[in-house]
Amino acid sequence: MISDLASSGALPVLQEVYSFAGARQRLLAHNIANLQTPGFKSLDVSVRRFREDLAKAVAERRSTTGGQHGELGIPDSDEIERGPEGFMRLTPATRGGAPTLNSGNDSDVERLMQGLAENTLAFRLASDLIRRENQLLHTAISQRV
Repeated sequence: MISDLASSGALPVLQEVYSFAGARQRLLAHNIANLQTPGFKSLDVSVRRFREDLAKAVAERRSTTGGQHGELGIPDSDEIERGPEGFMRLTPATRGGAPTLNSGNDSDVERLMQGLAENTLAFRLASDLIRRENQLLHTAISQRV
């Protein structure tokens, strides 16, 4: 019964977004920390691909269970590997597109800050919604109104 509660509704989707944003936050912080490092090439993973994979998994879950319960079953990719208990390991690649500076560094401060801000919002939203879902479950289990 507990596993059904943990895999019901939007909770599995929120947990995926939370794990991805947390792992990507570490990656973006690494890029920012190396802004001044000569020859550094910034790394990232495809947010678009993550969203597409998540949308496919949600659509599959809806078609098989009506979307009310069940694991998402998102397959690992060349960029994202899922481990036990929601752990997510990213294998980033250089994205290119940013001009290389004289130092050989390709970091674009504006692009990095935009990515950081967007990722922070996704993380906060997912964590707030997970907290809300858990509070609702706690209230239902404790039979309080």
